[in-house]
Amino acid sequence: MSQIVLPIRLLTFSTLFPHAARPNHGIFVENRLRHLLASQAATSLVLAPVPWFPSRSNRFGDWALNARAPQQETRHGIDIRHPRYPVLPKAGMSIAPWLLYQAVLPVIRRLLAAGHCFDLIDAHYVYPDGVAAAWLGKRLGLPVVITARGTDVNLIPRYAMPRRLIQDAIRKASALVAVSAALKQVLVELGAPDDKVTVLRNGVETSLFRPPADRAAARAKLGLTRPALISVGGLIERKGHHRTIEAMRQLAEFELLIAGEGPERERLAALIERHGLADRVRLLGPRPHASLPGLYGAADASVLASSREGWANVLLESMACGTPVVASDIWGNPEVVRAPEAGVIYQPNTPDAIAAGVRRLFASPPDRMATRGYAEGLSWDETTAGQLALFHRVLGR
Repeated sequence: MSQIVLPIRLLTFSTLFPHAARPNHGIFVENRLRHLLASQAATSLVLAPVPWFPSRSNRFGDWALNARAPQQETRHGIDIRHPRYPVLPKAGMSIAPWLLYQAVLPVIRRLLAAGHCFDLIDAHYVYPDGVAAAWLGKRLGLPVVITARGTDVNLIPRYAMPRRLIQDAIRKASALVAVSAALKQVLVELGAPDDKVTVLRNGVETSLFRPPADRAAARAKLGLTRPALISVGGLIERKGHHRTIEAMRQLAEFELLIAGEGPERERLAALIERHGLADRVRLLGPRPHASLPGLYGAADASVLASSREGWANVLLESMACGTPVVASDIWGNPEVVRAPEAGVIYQPNTPDAIAAGVRRLFASPPDRMATRGYAEGLSWDETTAGQLALFHRVLGR
């Protein structure tokens, strides 16, 4: 008689998860989970804590957006809870995991008392989330799998106390996931045994991100009249939009669209004005995730000038729309851009090198359908299978 394998019951835990007021925040975590649940081999309840803040006024920016997060919501059929936890700006980095743990432990206990059952904790982002998850797992007798995604291991461990807490979480976790081989190497350098870390890259929604049916119409809708570059990502310093804007001074025949929002907006707008680029560089503001295929599809190339990434989904999204990329030579990017039809990697990460990378790509541009075909080989299917195998191994099934 064949053995019946019951679905794995996950408690997905991450502060990096979308909610109604910030629908694009950490959407790659949600996307990975959606595809896993579609296999019907796992179920999940999501705990996605948000920082407590007393005001919803627009003048407080992201803090106010967090205040607007619902206590509970359903997205794509997934039950999501958003408990609040205290955050001490700037001074509170070292105690952030403890504050998160103390806020969430009573919530999980209420869920268990109400009849919810979990086989393991699936935590995303090593610090503070993974550290708090390791403590929760020990307290509740649940195995913990932690996924490293970028800044959580390539920047935060530079600080002494977070580094020690991260190393403790590495020891306590039953398994670790890295979204790129480069991040796995960092985890190993932090003390993780090589066989404890599994590389499971992010994938791309090839059904959503696809070439436009009428590319000329997509370009006309955006008012594009020149070869166009697109840069998608939050307007924060590490995304390097300022470098791409500087590069546009050498790319007079191109125009640039920047989609995203963040604290650097005024600085970037001033930079555009100072260099007289307002007729060729546009800040589009935040765009719904579902509208991005139209932007990628209308552009001739995507530029990613980041200084840090784990596995940049924007590269896959662009390629799935048939649009090749010009990406900085940082951790993760060379693992995404591995063939001429995908685009080019440039170095060093300077405006001059960005401009040279764009010219190199356009000197011999790949066929757009070949770029799309490359992205089709990077769907979520392989990642879903890898997650299930890892979870079964952790649970001894």
